[in-house]
Amino acid sequence: MGTSNTRIAVGEKGVVYREPSYLGFNTNTKEFLFFGQEAKTIVGKTPDFIKIIRPMSSGILNDFDAQVEYLRNAITTAVRPYMVEFSLLKPPIHGISCAPAIATEIERKAVVESLQKSGCTQVTLVDRALATAAGCGFDIFSHEPKLVIDMGGGLIEISVVSGGGVVTQKVLKSAGDNMNKLIANYTYLKHGLVLGENTCEDLKIKLLNFDNQEDTINVRGKSLETGLPKSIKLKSSDVREALTSQFHHIVDATRELIENAPPEIADAIFKNGIALTGRIAGVKGIDKYFVEELKIDTYVVDHHADATIYGLIRLNKTPEKLYKIAIS
Repeated sequence: MGTSNTRIAVGEKGVVYREPSYLGFNTNTKEFLFFGQEAKTIVGKTPDFIKIIRPMSSGILNDFDAQVEYLRNAITTAVRPYMVEFSLLKPPIHGISCAPAIATEIERKAVVESLQKSGCTQVTLVDRALATAAGCGFDIFSHEPKLVIDMGGGLIEISVVSGGGVVTQKVLKSAGDNMNKLIANYTYLKHGLVLGENTCEDLKIKLLNFDNQEDTINVRGKSLETGLPKSIKLKSSDVREALTSQFHHIVDATRELIENAPPEIADAIFKNGIALTGRIAGVKGIDKYFVEELKIDTYVVDHHADATIYGLIRLNKTPEKLYKIAIS
């Protein structure tokens, strides 16, 4: 259950559902009408009685009822078709999910209950940093420390994983969603242009790179002076300028974590390098940027955007190991 996207996998079938974590709620009829990509595309375009809800915020479940409805729809859409062969007696669904380290016990319990209410008969919860590390292809039970930077929409988790647990960790809430706001603020102050949330995300995806490649896009928004539509050209350098402080913040947090770690862990990190995951890890040249700033080998893992769900798939194959790290 991600802040920006929700992913569901089924046993040996792999990932069967990958949609934005958005819902459209009709306040007049009290019905949820739109889910996933459909709900995201209508952000800012709806009448007053249609409310767009994001049930996850900074990796934490903040709207329980909306999340239950979202999961019910996702399970009906993506999971139930694999159960049609069991026409008389439906098999129980075992849900495996994860929660970030900053989640309180109550917030973790909310994740478990949301899965139970949406159709899962049994739920296992694990630490998200461990699931992500497993999805990077690491043996999380090995005593060889691995540093993983998971850069998602709601949180940036910088974790050292070893011996089936998280040795040390830093969590930043200034992640992908916050970057969209910084781009909106940049165009507002520099060009007098008001941009929507989805437009800012498109700019980040299409223009941001650390290869010094200069791409240009025509972007339309609302003029601050006239209130009428206005079009300007934005370059990759503009987006880099808007987000430079944000990436410096991530680098500084990583440097601080390594500096405060015991010498043996620091030595292992220098030897093994840094693994980058999350959708932001898809930015061109981001691995070179971290190498330049930290002087440590850095690489982007395969399936970087889906590392956490691939980790859960991998853990599901070895139940005895899964239960060793289960939170609940």
